[in-house]
Amino acid sequence: MLDNIISSISDALYSYILIILLIAGGIFFTVRTRFAQFRLFKQQLRSVMEKPDEKGGVSSFQALMVSTASRVGTGNIVGVSTALCLGGFGSVFWMWIIAFIGSASAFVESTLAQIYKKKGPDGYYGGPAYYIEATLHSRPLAVIFSVLLILTYGFGFNMLASYNLQSTFSAFSFYNADTTPWIIGIVIAVIVCYCLIGGGSRIVKTTSFLVPIMGIAYVLVALLIIALNFKSLPGVFSAIFSNAFDFKAIFGGISGSCVIYGIKRGLFSNEAGVGSAPNASASADVKHPVKQGLVQVLSVFIDTILICSATAFMCMCSGVEPSAELSGAPYVQKALSETLGSFGPVFITVAMILFSFTTLLGNLFYVEKCITYILGKVPSKSFMNVCHVISSAVIFVGAGLSAELLWNISDIFMGGMTLINMPVILILSGYAVKALKDYEKQLKSGNEPVFHAENIDLPHKVDCWK
Repeated sequence: MLDNIISSISDALYSYILIILLIAGGIFFTVRTRFAQFRLFKQQLRSVMEKPDEKGGVSSFQALMVSTASRVGTGNIVGVSTALCLGGFGSVFWMWIIAFIGSASAFVESTLAQIYKKKGPDGYYGGPAYYIEATLHSRPLAVIFSVLLILTYGFGFNMLASYNLQSTFSAFSFYNADTTPWIIGIVIAVIVCYCLIGGGSRIVKTTSFLVPIMGIAYVLVALLIIALNFKSLPGVFSAIFSNAFDFKAIFGGISGSCVIYGIKRGLFSNEAGVGSAPNASASADVKHPVKQGLVQVLSVFIDTILICSATAFMCMCSGVEPSAELSGAPYVQKALSETLGSFGPVFITVAMILFSFTTLLGNLFYVEKCITYILGKVPSKSFMNVCHVISSAVIFVGAGLSAELLWNISDIFMGGMTLINMPVILILSGYAVKALKDYEKQLKSGNEPVFHAENIDLPHKVDCWK
């Protein structure tokens, strides 16, 4: 009964409400910024390389890595596999569409996060809760958003990451469906709790070092598999586009169509418009808010166009037919083993361990920031230790639950964040557009763009940019 209720809510959100809000909002931002996500690609690359003004400040590249680290993993590997198995090859096309359109939403929300960021003793901080309170003067709405973010990242996404991590072990002979998930779940929970409470700095540093390397290795392995199966590429592209526009199949069962799975898993992966990335974007020390907005556009492209596409083509070129039974990690593992033999499942398992672990820690970083906002002060160590124990318990529980239930719970919480964040950034988008015009005006005059709040007649009180 619980599965059915949650599934019905998820279907209603993504079949009607969010599909209209995300696509309409993304198109509105794309037109209003004059296709900035495509026009200013060169500036995106330049902005990533900008160094912070203050010594020890967070650079654009570091902020990009923080937001990308929380995205790469479950969404890029298991999320794409789920979309292919349940929505068909056409879901890849709709992932691309939501990325291209959604990147404009990512630009607006991250630019706003920069404009309304605050300065603290440890650097800059901010996000949707802060620009909601500063502009709409509605702390209750900001608190509701923060609570939804805590539910999304502390519960939904972390339970799902735990499940997806343990599911990668199903390819091995020792896996027992009744006991292995719980054993792996408790191991993950204990290690995460140890790191959160402060004893695992070496583990965190090691995984932070290994994850970028594994990310590059993952893309290279995907390219290798595609190269070994290059003759199948024409058929793959044909399947993507024919399935994407099979309107009879789409409208015959909207909740299970390639459109809905493409949007669900695309949004889960790149998070454009959800309101999560702005929390990382606000921490960057840049001379102009637009620079960080452009960096987040690049992050969406890296996440969906590069890594998600790598997973999709790697699976589709292998010749392994997707099915509901293979949904999730098993499909990716079978696709790799088809081309690379026994190395394939081992590689994916190692990749998922690293990706999921840093995702779990990154998600809880967002949670801690929202708890701080709700309380209005930095919480005590003892309070946070209790929160860390609860978070670890959630990770343990998630390892043994139903995959469909966890996907639907995550989708609903994420949808709730989007329902607040998208209308807010639609209302405030004028300030992001003014900032963009100011940026381009300075760029055309040959100057390095530097932002001041009075340049765009900002009517709200801000901590920075004076």
